[in-house]
Amino acid sequence: MQELDSSPSLETVIVHVTGRVQGVGYRLATVRRAHMVGVGGWVRNNDDGSVEALVQGTPDQVDQMLEWMRQGPPQARVDDLASERRFIDRRFARFEQQ
Repeated sequence: MQELDSSPSLETVIVHVTGRVQGVGYRLATVRRAHMVGVGGWVRNNDDGSVEALVQGTPDQVDQMLEWMRQGPPQARVDDLASERRFIDRRFARFEQQ
């Protein structure tokens, strides 16, 4: 896994994914992809059936994650993905499932 640094090029985005994204391995696949890409953050299920994630990395890493999350694993069906950039001081050293 690539190590995150505290350079100004570090981006943090909150991602909200709707569709058939619970019960199909979406979170686990997201964690695996995040480790491959080298981003930090987390992913979790919401009570409304959606999935929420915080993705932190370089702009290129974040773009790679968002592109993958628009499709997800083969069993998933993503109807919509909304992302919002956040400015936070916390740095995530790894990506975890909550």
